[in-house]
Amino acid sequence: MLNIKLITCGLIASASLFGPLAAQEIIVLPKVSVYSEQVANQTPVSTFAMPVSGLQFEPRVDVQARNLAEGQADVAIRGGVFENTGFKFGAFSVYDPQTGHYLAELPIAPAMLTSPRIMTGADNAVGGINAEVGTVAYGWQPITQRGELSAAFGDYNSNRQSFYQGVVRPTGTIGQTVGADLELSRSESDGSVPFGDHNFKRAAGRVQLRDEHSQTDLFAGWQKKFFGWPNLYTPFGVNETESLKTELYAINHREWTTAENYWQVGAYYRRNYDDYEFNRFVPGQFNPYQHTTHVRAVALDGHQASGAWALAFSAQYMRDNIESTALTFGRFKSRDYLKLAVVPEYTNDTANGPVTLRAGATYDHTNRDSSAVSPVFEVALKPSTGLRVYAHYAESTQVPTYTALNSNPAAGLFRGNPALGRETSRNLETGVDFTRDAWTVQAAIFQRWDDQLVDWTFRNSASSARSAKPVDLRTTGFELVAAKRTQRYDLILGYTFLDKTADYGSATIDASFYALNFAKHRLTAAVVVRPVEGFEVRVDNEYRIQEKNSLRTIGGNEAFLTTIGLYYLPRAVKGLELSARMDNVWDSDFQEIPAVPAARKQYSVGAAYHW
Repeated sequence: MLNIKLITCGLIASASLFGPLAAQEIIVLPKVSVYSEQVANQTPVSTFAMPVSGLQFEPRVDVQARNLAEGQADVAIRGGVFENTGFKFGAFSVYDPQTGHYLAELPIAPAMLTSPRIMTGADNAVGGINAEVGTVAYGWQPITQRGELSAAFGDYNSNRQSFYQGVVRPTGTIGQTVGADLELSRSESDGSVPFGDHNFKRAAGRVQLRDEHSQTDLFAGWQKKFFGWPNLYTPFGVNETESLKTELYAINHREWTTAENYWQVGAYYRRNYDDYEFNRFVPGQFNPYQHTTHVRAVALDGHQASGAWALAFSAQYMRDNIESTALTFGRFKSRDYLKLAVVPEYTNDTANGPVTLRAGATYDHTNRDSSAVSPVFEVALKPSTGLRVYAHYAESTQVPTYTALNSNPAAGLFRGNPALGRETSRNLETGVDFTRDAWTVQAAIFQRWDDQLVDWTFRNSASSARSAKPVDLRTTGFELVAAKRTQRYDLILGYTFLDKTADYGSATIDASFYALNFAKHRLTAAVVVRPVEGFEVRVDNEYRIQEKNSLRTIGGNEAFLTTIGLYYLPRAVKGLELSARMDNVWDSDFQEIPAVPAARKQYSVGAAYHW
C-alpha cells in the first residue's frame, strides 16, 4: 500500500515534466501567500493560518497535534519535547509559563511575519531563552500596500473567513514611510470526529515606521479559541474541551547596515487565559482547571562586525505570574528570568579558505532557581563559495513550567513535582551547508545530552493520567534538508534519524507521553508544481517510523501523511484566486500523541481576492 501511495505522489510531482512547455508559459502565482519557504501548503483546511501552520511539514520540526494543529499542537525540534522549543519575534522570545502546550498560542497573522528560521545548537544557545533544544525565529515583515479577502468551506460544516489590509504612506522625511496593517479571521467546524468541534477568532494589527536602515513595529493581537477532542490530554476515552483567550502587545525596533550587521530591541506583554474541562458534559469534574498567566519582557540582540572581529550578543529580562484554581501545590506563583549571551568571533583567511572561531558564554538566572553559565564554541570553514563546514559545542538550560511544579503531586489527572530543578542540554554537532546546481543542502550529525529534562509519564496501574518525572536523555541524530527551486517547480526534501537512551533513575514508568514519543525515521517532501499558466499544485508528504509506545493503541507505529492543494488564478478576473485543499489524503489514523485520536481526512474549497 505504501508503494502505491509513493507512486501516486510521484505522479503528482512529475506534473512539472508535462510536455515541452516553453519557459514563458510557466507563470508563478504571485497571489498565493507564502508564510514558510520549507513547506508547500501555507494555509490549513478547516481554519485560518497561524504561525504553527507553516511548521507542520517543516523538515526540522515535528508538530504533534491534538484535533488540528491550530487547535493545540506540541512543537518539538530534534527529538526534544514540547517545552524545549521557543518562539522568537524580532528581538524577544514569547513564553508561556503555565505549560509548553500553549507556546504556540500566538495571536499574530502569518502575513505580518517573515518565513521562520529554525535555530538549534549554538544559535539557539545564544538567541533563545528557556528553550534548551531549539527556537523558531521570525522577523517582522515590511508592510506593503495590499489587501486580501478570503473564504473557504468544507466538510464537517467547516468554514473560515479572513481579511487583511496593509497601507503605506510617506512621512515627509526622505526615504521614510509609515505603514499600518490589520487582519481579522474566524473559523468554525463540527470536527472530523464526534465532539471535535472548534470556534476560533483572531484580530491583529500593526503600525510600522520604516526607512532604508531601520524598522519599528508596534503590534497588538487578540485571539479566542474553543475546541473539543476525545482524549485531548488523558487516555480515558472522555470528551474534553479547552477554551483559550490570548492577548499580545509588542514593540520591536531593528537597525541594520547589512543582513549580518544589525541590532534590535523589543518588549512585549502577553496574557493567556485557559479553561480546560476534563468532561465537557460535567463541567468542573474532579477540579476546575482555570489558569491566567501574565508575562512581561524586554530584550536586545544583535551582531556587530569590524574587520576580522565580530560580536554576537543577546539579553532578555522576563517576569511572569499565574492565577490558577488547580496549580496551587508549588512553592511560588511568580518568577523573574534573565538571559545574557556574549559570543566574540574571529575570522582568519587561510590557504583553505576563511576560518571563523566563535567562543563565548551565556548566563541564565531566575529568582527561584540556581543560575547557570553555559559555554558556546564553534569553528567553521568556508573552503569555497557556497560551501560551509562547521563543528560546535553548546550548552543551554531551562526551568520547568508551573503545571509541572504546582500540580498536586499525590492526586488528580496531572501530578506535579515541586522539587523539579534546572534542566541542562549539551549539544555536540558537526555539519555542512552548500549550494550546487540549483540545490541548497544542509546536513548535520549531533549528539545531545539532556539532564533532568521534565517528561510526563504514565503507569498502567495508576489512576492518574500522567506524572511529571525528570529524565536523563542521550539523543543521537542526523538531519538532512535539500531544496531545489526552478521556474517550473520547487522541491524541498527532508530526512531525520533519531535514537534515544533514557534514564528515569529510581522512577518506574510504563509509557512516556513526550520524551519517548519521537520518530526514529522521518522523511518529508514538499512539492510545488506549475504545470500550465495560472495553475499551481502544492503537495506536502511525510513518512515516519515512530518509536513504539504502549499508549498508542490505534494506527500502528508507521504513518504516511499527505496534504494537497490546487490553486488557480483565472486570467479573466485580476486578483482572484480559487483553491481546493485536502488534508490527510490517505485518511491515516496514526496517533501523533499516544492515545490521542487522529484527525481524519478533510477537504475545503475556497476563494481569495487580492488587491
